[in-house]
Amino acid sequence: MTSGKNGLTYADAGVDIDAGNELVDRIKPAAKRTNRPGVMSGLGGFGALFDLKAAGYEDPILVGATDGVGTKLRIAIDTGLVDGVGIDLVAMCVNDLVCQGAEPLFFLDYFATGKLETDVAARIIEGIAEGCVRSGCALIGGETAEMPGMYPKGDFDLAGFAVGAMERGTALPEGVSEGDVLLGLASDGVHSNGYSLVRQIVKYSGLGWDGDNPFGEGKLGEALLTPTRLYVKQALAAVRAGGVNALAHITGGGLTENLPRVLPEGLGADIDLGAWELPGVFKWLAETGGIEEGEMLKTFNCGIGMMLVVKADRADALTEVLEGEGETVARLGTVTAGEGIRYTGGLL
Repeated sequence: MTSGKNGLTYADAGVDIDAGNELVDRIKPAAKRTNRPGVMSGLGGFGALFDLKAAGYEDPILVGATDGVGTKLRIAIDTGLVDGVGIDLVAMCVNDLVCQGAEPLFFLDYFATGKLETDVAARIIEGIAEGCVRSGCALIGGETAEMPGMYPKGDFDLAGFAVGAMERGTALPEGVSEGDVLLGLASDGVHSNGYSLVRQIVKYSGLGWDGDNPFGEGKLGEALLTPTRLYVKQALAAVRAGGVNALAHITGGGLTENLPRVLPEGLGADIDLGAWELPGVFKWLAETGGIEEGEMLKTFNCGIGMMLVVKADRADALTEVLEGEGETVARLGTVTAGEGIRYTGGLL
């Protein structure tokens, strides 16, 4: 070495390559669990390969989706309960993707942090793998970025990317018409939208994340971190049974904003707010925050995480299919002439 050099290393600058390699080794078994037909190569290369023919497709159209978890991560970071946010990440991507009628094939993640803590990172990525297993897609790659100076100690961010496929000519929405029936699938809680408002309400309530859950069992933080429900296999079963004209993932914007995205010009919907029971978490949020019904309906899923628009003569049969897949199904209303969502009954 030339005299006068200070001998600094990348680790001295805050980036630990050895820790990154240790993480890759630890998560390989989790990624292997997600293998499915079509995977040619996974972790370790500069890219991952996937064979559409081996996955069973003859004339495929690819569908892509990307998303994050949002400020729900703040609760996970503050409580240390990070095991479920990987499931959230997968769900937010693949639940969108399946609304196009596509089967999720593979998933890639992006995990960024100021200083890599191998155990925390591994727990998060193992959660991502679990979400992939539940939705039938393979975790075939990703990026772990250690960026000192960009994130405060302990903080991290997540993004996900899902790719799926469908046979040409099978894209949704398709054929939505007046008289179609709206079937709602129950959510598992708040899922991954509206958490900036959720955190404000918790702050106003005076409760801490480790305080008793006011709307159920356990601790408040743990309850609010319940992962987003994955609807992929159930929704695809309904699509393959025939009679599904559209699916709408109820995320940011709630029922009010998401259902119109799959309705043709000139059509709207009538929804009976008494068709399902509002879960306790939403009752508590509304009461504690003094939130009006209209604001609840365009901010939160309010207990309906996915909606199917189905042919009227297939509604009963598809309800049986979905219930057989483990879903709680509510018949919410119908597609009507005239744009806009019209609510009857009361939510609160």
